[in-house]
Amino acid sequence: HAQVALAISGIAGPGGGTLEKPVGTVCMAWSLSSGAARSQTYHFSGDRSAVRRQAVVAALRGVLEMIDEHPVLA
Repeated sequence: HAQVALAISGIAGPGGGTLEKPVGTVCMAWSLSSGAARSQTYHFSGDRSAVRRQAVVAALRGVLEMIDEHPVLA
């Protein structure tokens, strides 16, 4: 019965990065039960903990933006 879905994948570090996908690269996608969807790739800086914190903030902001753009969910 969810109305909002969120997916996050990325490389928080300290290892695992490549030239094409360096540490701090995080991809997110948001989708609403109405069918509206969007995705975005971020490039955060800092250590593993900092990348994860920034990703959480961006993910939650994305959820709030989706709800703002589609007030039927509010």
